[in-house]
This record gives sequence, structure tokens and C-alpha cells, in this order.
Amino acid sequence: MFRMIALATLAFTTLPSAALAAGAERARFGTLPDGSAVEIVTLTNAHGMKARILSYGAILQGVDVPDRDGKIADVTLGYRDMNGYITAPNYFGATVGRYANRIKAGRFTLDGHAYTLATNDKTNALHGGAKGFDKRLWRIVELAGGASAHVTLSYTSADGEEGYPGALSVTATYTLGDNNELTLDYRATTTKPTVVNITNHSFFNLGGEAAQRSIYDAVLTIPAETTTPVDRTLIPTGAFRPVAGTPLDFRTPSVIGSRIRDASDPQIVYGQGYDENYVLGRGLSATPRLAARVTDPASGRTLEVLSNQPGVQLYTGNFLDGTAVGKSGHAYRQGDGIALEPQVFPDTPNQPMLGSARLDPGQTYHNVIVYRFSTTR
Repeated sequence: MFRMIALATLAFTTLPSAALAAGAERARFGTLPDGSAVEIVTLTNAHGMKARILSYGAILQGVDVPDRDGKIADVTLGYRDMNGYITAPNYFGATVGRYANRIKAGRFTLDGHAYTLATNDKTNALHGGAKGFDKRLWRIVELAGGASAHVTLSYTSADGEEGYPGALSVTATYTLGDNNELTLDYRATTTKPTVVNITNHSFFNLGGEAAQRSIYDAVLTIPAETTTPVDRTLIPTGAFRPVAGTPLDFRTPSVIGSRIRDASDPQIVYGQGYDENYVLGRGLSATPRLAARVTDPASGRTLEVLSNQPGVQLYTGNFLDGTAVGKSGHAYRQGDGIALEPQVFPDTPNQPMLGSARLDPGQTYHNVIVYRFSTTR
């Protein structure tokens, strides 16, 4: 299987010239079992930041950013070759859809029609099903550098794929600017009424993927007053629960690990750690708003996540069990990464009190996510 460390030996297309502030390169990354080639795109800026994106799953395979002393490290979990993404994906860096998060019993009704989905998370549908967007080969349709560098990938999900109605045309655009912001722009249109909820499932460790430190010492802020609590199957109950007085309260900066084992709260018990949807608003915002801020005290690296979506799912890698071996050759275990996934609320197709995930022909679904990196002293 082709490995990333061999990329330097391959021919690749570089756009634009080295004189420009931001660049974009593409190269072969590996091969799927059916013989299809998977490409990797590397976006760079003038400050040494890099973002690597795969055509498989529109996956964010790596993000290199400096610490307070200028030392560069990859801060995302993932694999060094295709074998890992095929055999033990774990949604590392993945673009997930059609519907991110869970749909109860893999069923929903739209305009009187009942739809049945694959139940790939015990009794529920999760992250688009058995073969969601994260396991599809996307097409690179645009690649450019300049004042910023970007790549656009596209995928068309057939009518009925994984049980969802309508042919869905999707684009994912990654843009890296010289302000150390990586912007993800997801858009989709449909031929029939359907439900859509697309997000990115990157796991971040701001200490560095190779550092073998958990994220429990990182400091997290989420400016949300309420969450959508779940039952034992991790499906929302339909309530909106205030975070005040609970271990889920991150309105002021708090160390992630300080309350992650608080068994007095059933949400911690059900998720085996943090696995909770936070309510940022009851609808889309006109411009991206702050969803979360994470700071690693040791390195000084800080990540701000912004989005136009109403919710953000906090997940602390609770089900990583050491069987996945990452890019640096060590096993990923519980708490080795934090996922912050801006999205529509879980199970919204079955719970109209939570909002709407409906998309009709003539409309455009749009989720914009900004990963803003900086450092603190």
C-alpha cells in the first residue's frame, strides 16, 4: 500500500508558482481495493501552516501549525496511508453525511413517505450509514493558490443511496489563507425533498498528534447555554437542558479533564465522557459565529471553531480503544483527540421541535466551518 512518506518521489502538479503567498499541490496518496486512485492535496501558506486533504471521503488528513515558539506539528489524528482509512476509519478528518450524527432506528418520514436507513450504530443510523460520504471517492474539480489556496471536491449521492431520497450534488471547498484560518465550505442541492446534515469530523490534539498526550489538560470554551440531552442510546430526548450547574458547562474556560469522569451526570455516563450537542442558536446564523475555543497550555496553540450552524457536537474520543495506529506509529486511545462538529441537531428529522434538516429542490444547503489557529504565551 502506498505510504505518505513516499510522496516526494512522485510527480505532482503545483499551483501556483512559489512566489505566491499560498500554494496548492496534488499527488497520489494510494489506491482503493477496486483500483481507483486516491489523491492528496496539500495547501500551504507563508507562515508554515499546511492542510492536507484526501479525495477519499473529502478527508482532512493533516493540519500542520506552529506553537508559541514556532515549532510546527500536525494537530489532527489520522493515518499515514490508505490501509487505515479503509480498515479502521474512525471518521478521522472525515466529511460525514448525508446526515451527520444519529437518526433514531434508522427511520424518518418526509411528506408522508417513510424512509429506512442502514443502522450502523447499534439500533441507530450514524454519520450517513454503512457507506456514507466519508467512504466515497470524491472528484477534485478546482485547485488554486494565490492570496489564499483552495481545493474544491465534488460528489453526487444517487437517489436512494443509503436509503435517502433525492440525488444530492455536494461540494466541499477547503481554503487556507495567510491568517492561519482553514475554512471548510459545504454546499448541496437535491432533486427531491430530503434531509441533509454535513459536517467535518476531525479529531484535534493541539499538543501534536505525535506527542502522545491526551487532550484532557486542554482548556475548552463553548458559548452555549443549553444542550440537547440524550437517552442511553444517544438519541435526543427532545428537551433543551441548561448547562448551568452541570459538568457540561464550558461557558467559561475549563480544563476538559476536570469533570469528564463525573458519574453524577447521566450524560457523562451515557457518552463515556463528553459526547453532547451544544445549542448555539435555534437556527442558522447569517455569518459564522464562535462555536468553541480550545487552548493547549503546553504548546500555546489555540483553535477557534466558527460556523453558521445551530449546534456543535463535542466528542472527546471516548471510544478510541488503542486498536487504531496513527500517523506517528502510536496507538490512539480514549481522550487522544477532541472533535467539534458544527451541525444541525441529532435526530432532527424525527423531532421537529429541534428544528429542520429539510432540503427541497431549488434550495442550497450550506455549512461553513472556520478553523482559526493562533498561539498564546
